[in-house]
Amino acid sequence: MPALVLVGAQWGDEGKGKATDLLGGSVDYVVRYQGGNNAGHTVVIGDQKYALHLLPSGILSPNVTPVIGNGVVIDPGVLLSELNGLNERGIDTSKLLISGNAHLITPYHRTLDKVTERFLGKRRIGTTGRGIGPTYADKINRVGIRVQDLFDESILQQKIEAALHDKNQLLVKLYNRRAIPAELVLEEYLGYADKIKPFLADTTLVLDEALKANKVVLLEGGQGTLLDVDHGTYPFVTSSNPTAGGACTGAGIGPTKIDRVIGILKAYTTRVGSGPFPTELLDEDGEALRRIGGERGVTTGRDRRCGWFDAVIARYATRVNGLTDFFLTKLDVLTGWEQIPVCVAYEIDGRRVEELPYNQSDFHHAKPIYETLPGWNEDISKAKTFAELPKNAQAYVKALEEMSGAPISAIGVGPGRDETIQINSFI
Repeated sequence: MPALVLVGAQWGDEGKGKATDLLGGSVDYVVRYQGGNNAGHTVVIGDQKYALHLLPSGILSPNVTPVIGNGVVIDPGVLLSELNGLNERGIDTSKLLISGNAHLITPYHRTLDKVTERFLGKRRIGTTGRGIGPTYADKINRVGIRVQDLFDESILQQKIEAALHDKNQLLVKLYNRRAIPAELVLEEYLGYADKIKPFLADTTLVLDEALKANKVVLLEGGQGTLLDVDHGTYPFVTSSNPTAGGACTGAGIGPTKIDRVIGILKAYTTRVGSGPFPTELLDEDGEALRRIGGERGVTTGRDRRCGWFDAVIARYATRVNGLTDFFLTKLDVLTGWEQIPVCVAYEIDGRRVEELPYNQSDFHHAKPIYETLPGWNEDISKAKTFAELPKNAQAYVKALEEMSGAPISAIGVGPGRDETIQINSFI
């Protein structure tokens, strides 16, 4: 059975956790392939709400093996805290597998993330301050610390001391901060070894054997397409590749093993942090979307910027991810609007542009060109089939599907696990 990729089709926060949870009963493995605890998934099961930051959403499904792949950066303290929190709520986390090649976030990564962001002032990126970017920078510079290093004290000590030799110079001389003692970091991280060791695995081998045994493997990205370090709104992006191509490198699966790529698409648009956002609403409609949609970051607690649906972005996500399907979320949030604008193109320097401009300056100056669709007032949260949706809601979904370039195969009509309309099977 080939693998499936689940990727955010906007700026993240599209509801990937709900989609992963929906597929939980049909898949055998759920793999987180990039990012760290700068991403957040909210899953609602009955009257219980679960906020996951680092763990794959599939950890809430008892028959799923959750995997943290080599492309993820792990804060071990956050990881263990999240596991303990789920265990206290009766969730079995013992099946979790963690790649020994995943890189570790350390205290000096978190400190550097925060001080450099403050140092940028008005030019700040809007990072979460969790140390994600500095950890990926160390990975690329080949001075990072990996999970497997926890089990060799000599190597771990050498790596920490080497890293802090340079980083403490920056902290003290440039940022006027205190130096971080290497021995304290070493002591803390050696203390994580025994707690993490039971989860350690050669995850690329495990996943290859699973696929050969016709198991279903779901690859789950954090953030979204427009936050991809290569394909997003650079430099206002994350430090990894949440697009579908990142699933191959971040999980150790060859591209020929992937059969379907599912894009998660919110029925309107949101983003957290700095950067261009053509359809952003700074009025009562934007505030209403934020309030009704509960648009507050799961990880950061920051209010999300809100705007109307952007079909240009959706088409771009279809193109760079090779999307085969969309999962449209939060359609219920739009209930009550008499008219719903949808951005179908941009106006840039007097030109109509229907595809995402590759030039950063053009995108910063893009103005949305809207088409207005009729809204609906009926409660859609109890709808179980597409036909049960109000006619105008059906028309809205069909219009988005035509504009976005891939079929909408599922629709979220409420936050609950059972508040989803399945149109086409993903598997």
